[in-house]
Amino acid sequence: MEEYEVVGHIVKHVDGKTVYETIAISFPDPKLIKFMSPSEVTRGHFLNSDGSSVTVNKKTLKVVESRSSKDVTLSHKYDVKYTGGYSIDGKTIYLDEHFPSLLPVEGKQIDARLSIGMHHELPEKWMSDFEYEYPYAHEVATGIEKKYVESQGVTWKGYCDEVDKNLRNVYKHTLGKSPVALDLAPYLYCRDKEALKEIRESREE
Repeated sequence: MEEYEVVGHIVKHVDGKTVYETIAISFPDPKLIKFMSPSEVTRGHFLNSDGSSVTVNKKTLKVVESRSSKDVTLSHKYDVKYTGGYSIDGKTIYLDEHFPSLLPVEGKQIDARLSIGMHHELPEKWMSDFEYEYPYAHEVATGIEKKYVESQGVTWKGYCDEVDKNLRNVYKHTLGKSPVALDLAPYLYCRDKEALKEIRESREE
């Protein structure tokens, strides 16, 4: 059994009944489960699951879908606008090639491939796939990234200061080879026409 934290729910109407399509994510190795609950399960609620069922209010509910970071690869060989991103099918997470893999923070080394890639970009993609708008998906993903960073024994502020320093360096580069499979949904949501133009002109075939 693993502990999962509820990160959101969407009200659905099935066969004339109201149900709550609920998703929860486990930490620190990101996994996701989706289940249908007859009652609302609030965000931040913790529950246990074996991946096939989950107990909510003493009722055992079936997990109707699950995802795992173990099924995802991370690529660090492309230019990615705003540093991180993901493929349309969610099978690949991208980290800009100019962004360092390891970040020195308060005497420790934080792996950006894990903090930004697997604990931010991946949950954000999962949330987006389940009909959550980008701002909410980004908010949830930032919270997961923060938990991971603090679990490594450094402060969120110290980490963010180091990330921001490197982001400024990445932003100086003109895109040279964006991945063809990059999901453009975040840029479309933000109506970032300049970024979309730059990405499309730099896609590597």
